[in-house]
Amino acid sequence: MKKILFFALALLMTACEKIILDEDISGKKDANVILHFTQFGQEAFSRTGSICGNSISATAATRAATDITELCSRLNIAIFDADGTKVKTVAQKESDAGYGTVALTLAAGTYQLVVIAHNGEGSATITSTEKVTFPNNKVTDTFYYYGDLVVTTEIQSYDLTLTRAVAMFRLVLTDDEMPANVAKMKFYYLGGSSTFSPKDGCGCVNSKQTEIRPVSDDGIYEIFTLPHTDDDVLTKLTVTALDQNDNIIKEKVFENVPVTRNQITRYTGSFFGSGGSGGSSDGTIRLTADPDWDSVNGYTF
Repeated sequence: MKKILFFALALLMTACEKIILDEDISGKKDANVILHFTQFGQEAFSRTGSICGNSISATAATRAATDITELCSRLNIAIFDADGTKVKTVAQKESDAGYGTVALTLAAGTYQLVVIAHNGEGSATITSTEKVTFPNNKVTDTFYYYGDLVVTTEIQSYDLTLTRAVAMFRLVLTDDEMPANVAKMKFYYLGGSSTFSPKDGCGCVNSKQTEIRPVSDDGIYEIFTLPHTDDDVLTKLTVTALDQNDNIIKEKVFENVPVTRNQITRYTGSFFGSGGSGGSSDGTIRLTADPDWDSVNGYTF
């Protein structure tokens, strides 16, 4: 096993893609821990246990893994010692050579490892195992890993599986046409979180989130939040159509919008009252066509 590990390390170090090293050890060749963040795994909420203090129980149904580098443009890693002190940080973006693999030099011991994969415009800030913030408090599709990292005197290589941290709200407009003076759509929502606790796997603050989206040709708009529990609600979601000078053209308010981690809540309907199909009239639709999310929960308005 020791020979295999050394051989694997040699291959990594000589490959055409350069491994990204922690800034504290850049240029050194004595890395003893190799971390690969190339996959995320899905469980269709099919496990028995407790998340965020909530007991859940269902049958197992694990999905195949997908390359995390195809889903997220940034990786942020932080390692904490037994006292909770941050001892290493690594930031990678998709343009970096070796994106998705990190080499570290660590003394033997047990650490807590936090990995955040996301699509933000800058690096996430990992303050502790219980607090992660994002640039301008903007939440994108986000995945995470939290767990113990046991380091010995031997060279070690790990393939780590990340879990989706967010819920998505998807607005699908069925209007035959949009008013010509609409330049953008504003989403202002309460009840979710823009700060994440990797240790608990949940949002950890009560946030007021605002997202601006340009006019979409297909009438589809998507926003993200970090639920405080696996099943949460956006207490108030205000959607506003604005002109180029931020004057209000049309506004709708949705209350107690259900959001579930790793699921899409889809609201479908006519926003401007210009006709179009409102979809199914039974109020709820469950789809399984999107392999990257557990399910899509659809509602009409």
